[in-house]
Amino acid sequence: MEPETFRIKINESDSVTALLYLAAKKGRAGITLVLGHGAGAPQLHPFMRLFASGLAERGIDVMTFNFVYMEQHRRVPDPKAKLEACYRAVIEAARSHKKLKGNRLAIGGKSMGGRIASQVAADPEHTSDVDALVFLGYPLHPPGRPDKLRDSHLPQIKAPMLFVQGERDVFGTPDELRAVFKKHRLKPTLHVVEVGDHSLKVPKSAGITQEQVYASAMDTIAGWLQKK
Repeated sequence: MEPETFRIKINESDSVTALLYLAAKKGRAGITLVLGHGAGAPQLHPFMRLFASGLAERGIDVMTFNFVYMEQHRRVPDPKAKLEACYRAVIEAARSHKKLKGNRLAIGGKSMGGRIASQVAADPEHTSDVDALVFLGYPLHPPGRPDKLRDSHLPQIKAPMLFVQGERDVFGTPDELRAVFKKHRLKPTLHVVEVGDHSLKVPKSAGITQEQVYASAMDTIAGWLQKK
């Protein structure tokens, strides 16, 4: 089934396109997952479409969207405050959408999209707004800069967190994440993609197909969300 396209007003001058991937009525879990895209590719990127449609097939209602800069075909991401304001507007749209009313709400995304979701969830005014967070390749630090950790806000998040991380992720390995969890005394769930990179891609020598890798990740996400 093709996703439903609609517009979300961010402020007086900006609006963005969103896509709603509704789960089939049979087996629908009553959970909305909002997924933000990574810094360099929009919601129509194959990775985003694959995970959104795949999770919908597993009973999760999924909403994706473009950040304002991407909607306006600009390459450089907006400042932190503008990215967060966009994400908050999308959360409100997800809560008020007539087809999603009554759903529990999870947020997250691919790389930057997940990081912005985490920052929104860590905001003292919004810590109770979401029921869970899902990160697809959390960008713990810029490549080659493990000294520039993006972790200080994570202890402020009250909701359960699921990190889906490639073993070879140059933005943060599972071991680096585990060290951060220990430092902050966090107890999130970590799904490791063996020999996976930042986009969970594995080499042909991995002994497992890319389709199997993605399916396993989606099975984990859907199962985890339904237990929250």
